[in-house]
Amino acid sequence: MVAFTKLTIACLAAAAAAHPGHEEHVVNKAVKRSFIAQSKRSLNSCAETLERRGTLKRAEVRRQAYVDELVKARALKARDAATVLNTTHHSDLTGITVDSDSSAYFGSNHTCILAPEGEIGPFWVKGELNREDIVDGEPGVVNYLHAQFIDVNTCEPVTGLWWDVWNCNSTGVYSGVQDDSNGNGDDASNLDKTFARGIQPTDEDGVASFRSVFPGHYSGRATHVHVVAHVGAGLLENGTLTGGNVSHIGQLFYDQDLITQVEATYPYNTSTVDITLNSADRVFSLESENDNDPVFDYVFLGDDVTDGIFSWITIGVDPTASYETSYAALLTADGGVSNSD
Repeated sequence: MVAFTKLTIACLAAAAAAHPGHEEHVVNKAVKRSFIAQSKRSLNSCAETLERRGTLKRAEVRRQAYVDELVKARALKARDAATVLNTTHHSDLTGITVDSDSSAYFGSNHTCILAPEGEIGPFWVKGELNREDIVDGEPGVVNYLHAQFIDVNTCEPVTGLWWDVWNCNSTGVYSGVQDDSNGNGDDASNLDKTFARGIQPTDEDGVASFRSVFPGHYSGRATHVHVVAHVGAGLLENGTLTGGNVSHIGQLFYDQDLITQVEATYPYNTSTVDITLNSADRVFSLESENDNDPVFDYVFLGDDVTDGIFSWITIGVDPTASYETSYAALLTADGGVSNSD
C-alpha cells in the first residue's frame, strides 16, 4: 500500500541543461505538456482512493516515527516558477531518523510528475553499484535522499524500480568522469572514483533511499541531483544492473535558502565559482511551469545543516516508457573507462 498526498501537486523533474560545451537532447515541449496534463489527472484521481485506504494517515504517523528515531540515533535534539521559488520546502516534521518507516514522511508532501524524457547530462556513468551509502568519505553536509515512485497509470507504488542517482561533490566535481569542464581535466584517477553515485531498488512502498553528500555548485547551473529510473532491470553478481528499460531521465532541486545555508559551511565556502540561483537557472524555470515543483522537501537532523539533512520527494512515473541513454563513462571491475563515442 502506498503513502501519498491528499492534494497532488504535479512536478516535472528538471531535465538537466548543464555543463558548457555539452549539447544534450531535449524532449519536445508539447510531448512534455501532454504527458504532464494526463498524469496530473491520473494522480488527482488517486487521492480519494488512497485516503479511503488509510494511507494518508499512515504516512503521517510513519513520518513522525522516522523523525524521532533519526534524531535519537544521532543523539541530537501547485505552482509556477515564482511560486516554487517563494515556497519553503523546509518541513516542520520533528524526529526523522534514518530508521523511520517511509510513511513517516511520505504522505503530505507534493508529488513530482517526471517528464517523459529529460536531458541526462554529460556525466552519467553506466554500471554504478547497488549501494545505499554513497558518501565515500567526501567532506560536506550528509544528505539522506528518499524518493517514492508512483505509477501514474495505476496509483500503485512501483516496486522493484531501480533509482540511479548522482550529483557533484561539495566543490562542484562529479566522480567517475574525466573532462576539462569537471574539475581538473588532467586527473585520470577521477574515473575510478564513485562518490555520490549509486543505484537502489524500491521496496513495497515504492521507496528507495541513499546516504549521500549535499551537492555543491559549478558554473552556470543551480544546485541539483540527477535521477534515472530503471524498470525491469536485473542485478548481476558484481552489483550492477542489466536489462530493463529507462522510464525516466531528469533532475531535482533544493530551496535557495537551504542552499545558502549549506554553501556557508566548509568546504562549500572554499569554491571561488559564482553560485547560480534557482531563479537564474534555465532548467529550474522551464520545469517549474504549469504547477510543477521539482524541489525536495527536507528537515534538519539537528540544530542546523551541519548535523545533516533528510530530503524526500514523491515521484510519478510511467513504468511502460522506455528511453535511450548516453553515458560519459563505464564503471568496470578494473575501474572507470571513458566513452569515446
